[in-house]
Amino acid sequence: MLPAEIIKKKRNGQSLSNEEIQFFIRSYTDGSLPDYQMSALLMAIYFSGMNEAETLSLTKAMLNSGVVVDFSNLALHKVDKHSTGGVGDKTSLILGPIVAAAGVAVPMISGRGLGHTGGTLDKLESIPGFNTQISIDDFKSMIAKHGISFIGQTKEICPADKKIYALRDVTATVESLPLICASIMSKKLAEGIDSLVLDVKFGNGAFMKTAEKAEELARALMSIAQGYGKKVSALITNMNQPLGRFAGNALEVEECLSIMKNEGHPMDQDTRELSLKLSAEMLYLAGKAKTKADGYKLATEILESGKALAKFEELCKIQGGDLSRLPKPKHQVLIKSTEDGFVSTMETEKIGVIGIQIRAGRAQTTDLIEPTAGIQFHKKVGDKVSAGETLFTLFGADEVLLKAAAPHLEKTMTLSKSSPSKPQLVWKEL
Repeated sequence: MLPAEIIKKKRNGQSLSNEEIQFFIRSYTDGSLPDYQMSALLMAIYFSGMNEAETLSLTKAMLNSGVVVDFSNLALHKVDKHSTGGVGDKTSLILGPIVAAAGVAVPMISGRGLGHTGGTLDKLESIPGFNTQISIDDFKSMIAKHGISFIGQTKEICPADKKIYALRDVTATVESLPLICASIMSKKLAEGIDSLVLDVKFGNGAFMKTAEKAEELARALMSIAQGYGKKVSALITNMNQPLGRFAGNALEVEECLSIMKNEGHPMDQDTRELSLKLSAEMLYLAGKAKTKADGYKLATEILESGKALAKFEELCKIQGGDLSRLPKPKHQVLIKSTEDGFVSTMETEKIGVIGIQIRAGRAQTTDLIEPTAGIQFHKKVGDKVSAGETLFTLFGADEVLLKAAAPHLEKTMTLSKSSPSKPQLVWKEL
């Protein structure tokens, strides 16, 4: 097979055969196909799309490029959550401990930041010593003994996706439905899970800009999961503003700790609520609750009892993390309102891009993240603002970067004279 002919075929809007897709993925994984040809195919897929059969073939090719974790000897139900990402999206750090504390196995193979969105691994690695690069055997052992572990993709798990994931980030091909589906589901199926809960975002800070497009993605992901015999559900959630109080790695860990300590900061409430709703779905699918309402009640009890915090501390201990040394930012820059009004809109994607500029995220895969860099949100959509009140605080180690970013961050919030309605966090349950 000639790679250029396969690229041309997809460029011209034709369907690729299972054999052509398998050949392309296999050749790229073993290094015989160069980045520039894979980049060309990714762009062709981005513009021409893939049908259901092609997407399933792509998922299978990526899944079969590595090993599938075998949990067949583990009696516990195994469930995971996947979010399509956004600014301040940190629910995994709360729901994982909640569900594991309920006696359900939560094996999480997580990713790094992609585009303007944050990554769970980056958040956890802001905790000094926290090791996400552990072997499959150690991962299985931790799940069997503690019910929870967060790891990055090892060289054995979906190596094709690991290479393609990095390439998509730097070739502007992230927002492609078949590429998103194959990437997500190949990793999730490789975890050896029984059930999966999806948090599919929509809005100006999400890859899917409308709720309808998010639902289309959710149903496509659910179809793949169901095809493999997995229990699956999805929430379609709002990313027209950042989630929670902070965006930035160590800052987001601080927010999660605050929630698990039941400290009740008002700007944390959307993070808390979404974490509980997703936990409820996971507990329901795992058979720990007869209804989703029962799951929500159980999740709340676990959170408020301190069991979730204890499980998170246990997680940090087994993976080498030292929460007592969580780094603090050296500098902060306040952005204050120059007028009265109500917050009517927040340009969430632009806020995420500013996060990259202050080194809370990556512009290139080789960029180093500053763990203390980030943004605090003092106001959200629908909130009343008085002149002189703080809208944002920028944090980080480089004061020059923070001051340069401040004027751009200020422009991401629009005020109006009348009070808009507060956005609905969960648009639909599937």
